[in-house]
Amino acid sequence: MSADRETNHDMTNSDITLLLADATDEVEIGIAPYDAVIRGGRRRKARRWAVAAATALVIAGSSATLAVAGLPGGSGTVTPPATQAPTATGADLYTPQRTTLATGVEDGKEWQVLIDVWAAPRTESQAAGQLEAMGEYGDVPTGVTKAAELIGKSSYVTFLSDGDSGDRDNRRGVYEDAFEETDVPMRGTDVESAAIPFRTSNEHVERLVIGMVGRDADQVTCTWKDGTKTKVDRPENDAETATDQPAIRRAEGSPVDWFVCLAPKGTEYGSADVTAVRQ
Repeated sequence: MSADRETNHDMTNSDITLLLADATDEVEIGIAPYDAVIRGGRRRKARRWAVAAATALVIAGSSATLAVAGLPGGSGTVTPPATQAPTATGADLYTPQRTTLATGVEDGKEWQVLIDVWAAPRTESQAAGQLEAMGEYGDVPTGVTKAAELIGKSSYVTFLSDGDSGDRDNRRGVYEDAFEETDVPMRGTDVESAAIPFRTSNEHVERLVIGMVGRDADQVTCTWKDGTKTKVDRPENDAETATDQPAIRRAEGSPVDWFVCLAPKGTEYGSADVTAVRQ
């Protein structure tokens, strides 16, 4: 091999190294993903978990708890336990199934927590139409870059809205993900929850908690840092309950149930646990 060829070879390696370094500089590094969560002796399938505005995320089960704090808006990722298979595609693919999970009034200001669930598209054409519709609603999942990524997934997004509107310009996202057919059902004391500041203008403590549980969870207890607790019960026979009353609720299109807790002023999120299960 000639000296020129050796020099050129070295320059090529150097160029590649520089290019790789430049490319690395362009990569946005988020929270390190977790490959799997072991809970109750059952291995959970690793899934993407995108946190839109949450600053604390807790994944708890019958034998293990994983807590992550300080998640940046829109870029934090961890792996939660799997939930359940999505509902069969019978709903409108291009309109979310929207459910109000909680409402209230604080300091004379109304607030509400809602969830949008999108039925799973089965073809790329359906997914393309759904992605466009999601954009109109402001529901495009974080990290989704092409329509094909939606196929076979029932996407959802939960959000806090001031006033009585769920419009995209009048809300703050909490977290989002997708239900897949290969998901393992949530059971027993399985719970996932995210906590965010309730009023970003004048507080920086995580007071609002939104979470999901399995169908057999009968009560969730939110424990606050000052030691007080808020108990959220499932209505008898899953009867409809006024949204200004804390309750474990069904959400249209969702294979899991949902709860919302709001900490009193002066304290913040400590933990959320399933404290009663249907026998």
